[in-house]
Amino acid sequence: MFETTATVTSGSGSGPVIAESPTARGRRARLALRGLQVLLALFYAFASALPKLIAHPSAAEGFNEMGWGSAGMYSIGALELAGAVALLIPVLSSVAAVSLGALMVGAFITQITVFGGENAATPVILILPLALIAWARRRDAAELPRLIFCLRRS
Repeated sequence: MFETTATVTSGSGSGPVIAESPTARGRRARLALRGLQVLLALFYAFASALPKLIAHPSAAEGFNEMGWGSAGMYSIGALELAGAVALLIPVLSSVAAVSLGALMVGAFITQITVFGGENAATPVILILPLALIAWARRRDAAELPRLIFCLRRS
């Protein structure tokens, strides 16, 4: 496709205004969304899952306080790592965002009930970009049943 830009002069005399083509805006929006996915994937993989998977003392202490122990810590870490990887796979990104969002709802409830709301803002803040990704990539998720069906047939 060809992109065109046109110079339009405003009547207020403030100078020319550049009008963008829809394809240029769409491309930038897709790049920004992809950048957000990569940023969240890096966060979930390294800042959230890794401390749990290597049993960092800060993570182990919290899970022991909840009564979940190391099994709960490793399970949540594995779910976060799987979600981080799935955020980077186009057909899975919407499902991953919804799944990680559900995990963040659980984290929020845990922060409120067990820890007195000490870090309750973090999961809430993470839910917002996850919801954006889930909504924006919902059409990609529509391909998932077809891919599963094709895999089952082969």
